[in-house]
Amino acid sequence: MTSPEIASLSWGQMKVQGSNTTYKDCKVWPGGSRIWDWRETGTEVPSSTVEYLKKHGIDVRVLQTEQAVKEYNALAAQGVRVGGVFHSTC
Repeated sequence: MTSPEIASLSWGQMKVQGSNTTYKDCKVWPGGSRIWDWRETGTEVPSSTVEYLKKHGIDVRVLQTEQAVKEYNALAAQGVRVGGVFHSTC
């Protein structure tokens, strides 16, 4: 499975390749995407999640949204299996 590229980003709206949904905030991973519901985790990725990922050898980057999308898309275009959690209003 490949990671879907973020097709567009503007204030309050994100489109992900292969999805008909317009997201405000979203999670993407190899093979899919879905809304990021803040009621699940709050507005930040829990430090326990970051620690878990790093412990398992997964590179974690926390970036401003436009830069995060640019880096995510560059990795996805190279065929890297990459995931992300994005706010479109930050």
